[in-house]
Amino acid sequence: MKETKGIDNMKIAFLDRDGTIIEDYPDKDWTNVKYPDFLEGSIDGLSYLQNKGYQIIIITNQYIIQDGIIDESQFFEFHQLLIKELENKGISILDTFYCPHNDQAQCQCKKPKTGLIDAALIRYPKIDLSKSILIGDSECDADLAARMNISFYSVNKSLVNKSCAYIKNLNDIRDYL
Repeated sequence: MKETKGIDNMKIAFLDRDGTIIEDYPDKDWTNVKYPDFLEGSIDGLSYLQNKGYQIIIITNQYIIQDGIIDESQFFEFHQLLIKELENKGISILDTFYCPHNDQAQCQCKKPKTGLIDAALIRYPKIDLSKSILIGDSECDADLAARMNISFYSVNKSLVNKSCAYIKNLNDIRDYL
């Protein structure tokens, strides 16, 4: 967690992780994934968002933890490697909020429920949702953005009918912001 003292009206880019910033894999394959494979345009897009004054928060569903495909230590080890790689490329991640639950848990944090963003708002009360955006690749990301009244940008062309802008990759966000 980064220091945010004195920052009023925080402008946040909420980003899904798998399929948006890095490659996503079939659930069973995550056991063997040891290194983040950044999607084309991810680093340039994240850098652009930072330069436009957005702080970056990753919000990610990780139901494969409760499903027993990976455990939390595997998630944290992989995610810390991802954060380190981003830092090495000049990208600062303000925070990460994740949901380890599957549908049977009926939690309040699994997207499209609002728990991950609600937790961010508690930790960072200066977040201004009217100036924030959400970028993702799934219907649950689009639905979460709609529930929170946040502008949504999709890296999945099949979601364009969800009243959002389609971006081929994160670097294309520069066409909208």
